Amino acid sequence: MPPSGSAAPQLRKHARLRVSTPFPCSFARVGLNKWLAIERGGVGVVYDVSSRGARMMTEAVVIPGDQIAISLRLPRQASAMFVELATVRWGKDQAYGMEFEDLSPVARMRLRKFLNRLSSAC
Repeated sequence: MPPSGSAAPQLRKHARLRVSTPFPCSFARVGLNKWLAIERGGVGVVYDVSSRGARMMTEAVVIPGDQIAISLRLPRQASAMFVELATVRWGKDQAYGMEFEDLSPVARMRLRKFLNRLSSAC
């Protein structure tokens, strides 16, 4: 425990930024689970994002360990950004934390530009 009056240590490797206007996403399960699942995908709303993941809310049934592909509609961008593979790391109620596992160089660049713009607006 940190000494009284000092800040708790930051455990995140990548800063997570809260987006001022939540934006939509859609997702689909990948791998064998998608063929066994009754509900193969869904839509959600992203509230926090970092270079390595995001927090979304959805009414779809998602469990930690699920691997999903995500389409993110980043604000002020003409087309969606795709994450080929993300792993659901945690869930509480209808909120889920996802870690991006596979981003193309173009997607990584688009996300970095979005995060830079978002952090400079704060």
